[in-house]
Amino acid sequence: MTQTTARIKKAGKDFEIMVDLDKALAFKKGEGTPGDFLEIDKVFTDAKKGEHASESDLKESFRTDDVYEIAGEIVKRGEILLTQEYRDEERDKKMRQIVDAIVSTAVDPQTGNPHTAERIKSALEQAHVQIKNVPIDSQIKDIVAQLSKVIPIKLETKRIKIVIPAIHTGKVYGVINPVKENEKWLDNGDLEVVASVPSGAQLFSFYDKINSLTHGSAITEEIKDE
Repeated sequence: MTQTTARIKKAGKDFEIMVDLDKALAFKKGEGTPGDFLEIDKVFTDAKKGEHASESDLKESFRTDDVYEIAGEIVKRGEILLTQEYRDEERDKKMRQIVDAIVSTAVDPQTGNPHTAERIKSALEQAHVQIKNVPIDSQIKDIVAQLSKVIPIKLETKRIKIVIPAIHTGKVYGVINPVKENEKWLDNGDLEVVASVPSGAQLFSFYDKINSLTHGSAITEEIKDE
């Protein structure tokens, strides 16, 4: 549990509350209630000095003196002060997600094999890659381009034709559907699919799932570019 301050300025006055950081952030996303995150049932003008907001100021600024209603508005519309510990944890989490994404979708073009997570972490440090606060998918290509200056690496997608025996189509369809380009149901009930799957660890995982669900009976063939 990490305690921090949430604050807002209304009608030219500062209002602050003491909150549990994680629970306040969850409430801002629509989860929980003010009673979950509020650490002290008071509204302050300066929480560090312990200076309480007056009832008249609260009613004038929020049209209520209900602490929980006010706390909800402060967290929803105001600012939650992030601790350095939280910032460090978020940066480490983002870095792990970046590494996992690259391992899953990129390969060493010299061998065709994915890089290890340790190799990618080392390359990120060598290349001095700056992780942006934007969705991971939108920055992977740029990151891989930077990594290519220090290690052989590229994003690659394999096109695969898969024939799934009729008896297994129900179990496998959910795995194939997100990556399929097209499908064709054969006269005997088998399903033929052309799928586009990122190379790297994600490709190996894809093959493992298909083979496991079909007990090795699916027929797969890589479609080579002509």
